Amino acid sequence: MSRGANRPPSQRQLRVGEEIRHALAWVLERGEVRDPGLEGRVVTVTEVRVSPDLTNATAFVVPLGGGDAMPMLDALRRAAPFLRHEIGRRVRLRQVPRLAFKADTSFDEAAHIDDLLHRPDVRRDLGGDAVGARGIAPMPPADGDEGNGGDGS
Repeated sequence: MSRGANRPPSQRQLRVGEEIRHALAWVLERGEVRDPGLEGRVVTVTEVRVSPDLTNATAFVVPLGGGDAMPMLDALRRAAPFLRHEIGRRVRLRQVPRLAFKADTSFDEAAHIDDLLHRPDVRRDLGGDAVGARGIAPMPPADGDEGNGGDGS
């Protein structure tokens, strides 16, 4: 097992990752990458995770509006050297990390969990309408606060 495998990212990793995310988003927004796989597609960079030694960075991306991410990932991988150069111009680092790109599946996972919570058998187990319209269980009133506005009267 590698050292620090279970350690949370340091403040420096988080800060560098966020700077790289902003730089990538800026370059992609301006349309500076000339690749047929990105033609007419809007790419959202949701997160960038940087290794503890800051030599590798993984950018999690999703096509805006959904759809197949594979052509977009292939295009980003082809453009990685150009994107690394552009990050080096925009972010002050001793060494610009190597870039890897992965599809962000967190939105799909969140939708799946939401679908599970709204299934009739789960709703029944939660006690009827325990999950509100926004997907958040309503808070019960605090002791002594029977809906009187909280002013004690």
